[in-house]
Amino acid sequence: MSQVAVVIPAYNESDRVGATVAAAATLDGADMVVVVDDGSRDGTARAAREAGAAVLRHARNRGKAAAMETGAEAIRLLDQREHRPEARHLLFLDADLGATAAAAGPLITPVTTGAADMTIAVFTSRVKLGGHGFVVRLSAAGIRRATGWAPVQPLNGQRCLTRAAYDAARPLARGFGVETAMTIDLKRKGLRILEIEVPLAHRATGNDLTAQLHRARQFADVAWALTTRL
Repeated sequence: MSQVAVVIPAYNESDRVGATVAAAATLDGADMVVVVDDGSRDGTARAAREAGAAVLRHARNRGKAAAMETGAEAIRLLDQREHRPEARHLLFLDADLGATAAAAGPLITPVTTGAADMTIAVFTSRVKLGGHGFVVRLSAAGIRRATGWAPVQPLNGQRCLTRAAYDAARPLARGFGVETAMTIDLKRKGLRILEIEVPLAHRATGNDLTAQLHRARQFADVAWALTTRL
């Protein structure tokens, strides 16, 4: 059975990434944790390394999709170097999950057993994401229009998938459009996607200027991903 590599894109998450790495390392089947520091200006890389992760770093912020690609490519090269008969599956987790990352195991099992090509988390503990709903609605409506499937949490970044499924989703859409595009592309190619309820939780998004700018970037990236697919 293929093992799983955990890939954690991180940007200015020094306060939570260490706990996320430590929790992810306890997952059954996960034999390595890779953090991609996407040009952070704080101690994200140091905190991740001290928690036991292999750390890759972008010199500047390049966006979530680029961080995912960097991590996945590093694992592909390691698999080749180790002459593995089967490539590792990939589990993508957000850096701010903290200790709840230890509950991501149910995302792994359907992929390692061949029951799904990709799993997507549905958080059972809902955190209010201020003003975030309009981006979710945009993504959900676009996925439904493109594929006929209506996911519960279309923007959830906690996903486990086979290497073949990851390769089928490439090239990844830019930035925060990556989840929406990945779902559409894999559905259109007939791959099996399951949503799995898990008790994960991440930091709530506020309503300050930084949060509003984040949502504006997210909206733009999701809209662009949909525009190129509808």
